[in-house]
Amino acid sequence: MPHAGARRIGVLCALEQEVAYLLDNLEHAETFDAAGMAFHAGRLDGEAVVLAKAGMGKVNAAIAATLLIERFGASAVVFSGVAGGLDPALSVGDVVIADHVVQHDHGYEGPGGFVVYQHGHQPFFNPFDGLGLALDAALAGRIAAALADYELSPLSVTAEAGARAPRIHFGRVLTGDQFINNEDVRAALFRDFDARAVEMEGAAMAQVCAAFGVPWVVIRALSDLAGHSSHFDVHRFLDEVARSGALIVRRLLPVL
Repeated sequence: MPHAGARRIGVLCALEQEVAYLLDNLEHAETFDAAGMAFHAGRLDGEAVVLAKAGMGKVNAAIAATLLIERFGASAVVFSGVAGGLDPALSVGDVVIADHVVQHDHGYEGPGGFVVYQHGHQPFFNPFDGLGLALDAALAGRIAAALADYELSPLSVTAEAGARAPRIHFGRVLTGDQFINNEDVRAALFRDFDARAVEMEGAAMAQVCAAFGVPWVVIRALSDLAGHSSHFDVHRFLDEVARSGALIVRRLLPVL
């Protein structure tokens, strides 16, 4: 088990394809099993890290984030994975770094339908003014500076067609326990939240980190556009875009 007290970054992924590139480059690795998950402790580009593959969904992300902090002593936790794009201006291969996260499936059913509300709260019992969690401003500044001259490589399947190279964006990311494969839902989420991407783990991880007072970062590479073809696109682009997110993790480790 890693020694407590040293600076160590927790890196959380949901899928095998998301953690594979990082694991391939992990040095002096030790593997520990907990809660049915594998945690790999070692050094990545000289930085002490613990990599975890949690599986999909908010509960898995919360379990893994808690273990990274409590058992493995993570001083910051970063999620690296793929997501569905919501903003029509974005393309597959673009990367969104969350400056704000919201659990879009938490709330209540009212007379007019479902109303999203702050996680862990309801207006009838413990009202809360606000929605979601924001990336720490100082950390956001360090991330922006570290990525100022960073360029993503074109996707292999689009490079020959002359498509623009993928870009890095900051913006709101939504989290919910659904895979979005519906154009109407995608459009509604973008309209209602002005969010750039949707996924299944990030805001749950951020909620755990906030409870422990630990900085968090959510990095999401777009594998699909959360529409009618998402279930095809995610398989077509998963490996390549997941690697893009992992490369950004390696770039950011010194500033986390």
